[in-house]
Amino acid sequence: MERLGTGIGWRPEIADAVERMPGIDWVEVVAENVCPGHLPESLGRLRERGVTVIPHGVSLGLGGAERPDAGRLAALAERVEALGAPLVTEHIAFVRAGGTRTASPLLEAGHLLPVPRTRDALDVLCENIRIAQDALPVPLAVENIAALISWPGEEMTEGQFLYELADRTGVRLLVDVANLHTNHVNRGEDPAKALAELPLEAIAYVHVAGGFERDGVWHDSHAHPVPEPVLGVLADLASRVSPPGVLLERDENFPEPAELERELEAIRGALEKGATERGAARATASAGDAEPARATRSGESTEPARQRLALAQTALLSALVAGTPVPEGFDGVRLGVQARALAGKRADVVAKIASELPVILGERYRGLFLAYAQGHPMTGGYRRDALDFAEHLLRSEALAEGSARRELRAWWLERSGPVPPSRRPVVRAVRAARRVLAHR
Repeated sequence: MERLGTGIGWRPEIADAVERMPGIDWVEVVAENVCPGHLPESLGRLRERGVTVIPHGVSLGLGGAERPDAGRLAALAERVEALGAPLVTEHIAFVRAGGTRTASPLLEAGHLLPVPRTRDALDVLCENIRIAQDALPVPLAVENIAALISWPGEEMTEGQFLYELADRTGVRLLVDVANLHTNHVNRGEDPAKALAELPLEAIAYVHVAGGFERDGVWHDSHAHPVPEPVLGVLADLASRVSPPGVLLERDENFPEPAELERELEAIRGALEKGATERGAARATASAGDAEPARATRSGESTEPARQRLALAQTALLSALVAGTPVPEGFDGVRLGVQARALAGKRADVVAKIASELPVILGERYRGLFLAYAQGHPMTGGYRRDALDFAEHLLRSEALAEGSARRELRAWWLERSGPVPPSRRPVVRAVRAARRVLAHR
């Protein structure tokens, strides 16, 4: 397996710092945030220097009841080719539910949600991963995610689930040690036990990130320094195997470059500590507790499992984003925490994608958006969400007549049509006039 070394998540906010940072062997970029024909110049310069760039997808929903969307797979493959990547990664998660299988509206979570560790979910996930592997030009690695909630009636531990997944599909694993710590705090799961059950030879690379604890719940924020417990899980992993690559993730609240460099040094220190222990009293890394792999029989249909999974995931997502009753077996309090986190993330992402909205609405933006989110689940992407939010405000009495409403109306009219906004004032004025007439 290719040795990657030490890397950092590339983000536009720290692009210049990453280019100047010593000891960076590779970077990872969110696949959906780059356009194959218009790659950021910073990534181009890094590639020219021989720095490997790996695309990291967030929207496939490989753990969902539906088969992977061919268009999304094609788009991910395009990014792989454009970046010259040796590997592509995604998540073991579902991100949408509903639709024809459940005779209900299609709902978008806007976030990664955990799949149940059941035979049904494993069968569906294995088939979805095989479909993705066939459509992608390079090997695929999938990441364990952090979770605030637990599914009732799970049949396997996380380590057992990942072991069987890798064994049945040959997929590589992106092990996020911060997520193992998150699940330790939130779900009482032992990171050491999970590591002991993993197929270590399948590890492609490792993620390390920070978070924070509030009221007994760990939030995997990617906006805080890497804490000692996460470094401890990394050292434990390194005591069992030498990971091909380790990457620091930071998505928000970016510190000075010197602080990022100190975090990278701490990561290297944890790896060295683990390597020292590896040659001595190595922890027993056995998959003895894992059940034998049960490959799906040739020709066996996953449709019954997909139907059951679709109903279960739709009920959960609907409770989280549409206020329907909590499904049986779930912790209602914890679901409330997750629902608020999803709404908060929606507000934050919409504010980034449509940065004019917080400017137009000022301090009222977040309160207005959260009130809107309570009764309006996301059914499309975040850009559609921003337009729907603006249209809702214009159709309701939540925003009184005044300059903010006039600015919001102009913003919505400019962006709600099928043609991208023009930089020419005359063209913009004509289009706006047409829309005004069309809405009279």
